[in-house]
Amino acid sequence: MTDIKKDHSIGEGTGAGAGAITGAAVGSVAGPVGTAVGAVVGAVVGAKAGGAVAEAVNPTEYTEHFRSTYETAPYYSANRTWNDYEPAYKYGYDRYGEFRGQKFDDIESNLERDWDATRGRSQLAWNEARGAVRDGWHYIERAMPGDADRDGR
Repeated sequence: MTDIKKDHSIGEGTGAGAGAITGAAVGSVAGPVGTAVGAVVGAVVGAKAGGAVAEAVNPTEYTEHFRSTYETAPYYSANRTWNDYEPAYKYGYDRYGEFRGQKFDDIESNLERDWDATRGRSQLAWNEARGAVRDGWHYIERAMPGDADRDGR
């Protein structure tokens, strides 16, 4: 498999995962069946969004960029490691496709609400992870055609 195809598949996979989590959460309002249906629909929509993001932003290059720069970010705390920050950057990457075209500030409450369920082993609370998620979001936003920054929204 070529690196480009692999990165595109990674983007679709992460988009599907994020979409499934969100779809299940939204569908749970309708009960167990709604949760299952929401997860399936969310996974399909998320895979498409993740694929579009992966076409514009190579997920491997994205991760390497932040791995080499996170310690110089203003939100960096010396008592935290890459293992704490990586899930926050990944979260920004994974969720961008779902909210594409919207400003970070407009959807931040959605991201904050779902952070605890998706942060994995990261020790960062939302107030600590927010800066990394936002940086990741803006990195993708600048690379996507028609993004919020370029459209002046």
